[in-house]
Amino acid sequence: MAFSLNKIMLIGRLGKDAETRFTTNNVSVTNFTLATDYSYKGKTGDWVNETTWHNIVSFNLSDYFKENLKKGKKFYVEGRLSKRDYTDKDGVKRYSTEVITDKLIPLEPSSESASSENAETSVEPTVSNDNEDLPF
Repeated sequence: MAFSLNKIMLIGRLGKDAETRFTTNNVSVTNFTLATDYSYKGKTGDWVNETTWHNIVSFNLSDYFKENLKKGKKFYVEGRLSKRDYTDKDGVKRYSTEVITDKLIPLEPSSESASSENAETSVEPTVSNDNEDLPF
């Protein structure tokens, strides 16, 4: 058996509010875009900023995430890359690359915890789709 690895870790800000829909089997699918930035010195010596947009897909998120995945919020996203193709309504074959989440962690307080008196001690939830507990 050959060893392979498909893992991606991103920290960025949402480009728009997340959208949730349900499959025919009543599985919730939440989609959003995440922007990451990369800076480098250009040919003239000036700093150049590049933004990359990532399509993110999460399954069966809690209500907390559905309410807090808002435009501009900063999140850590961990998951795997998935590439799929489909035919659009005009019969043109299209390709899509997405990050399927395994872990999603808010990096800013939610609006509800920021207004609470114990904002410093509140613990933000995380979601993990790991199927097994590893001893390390």
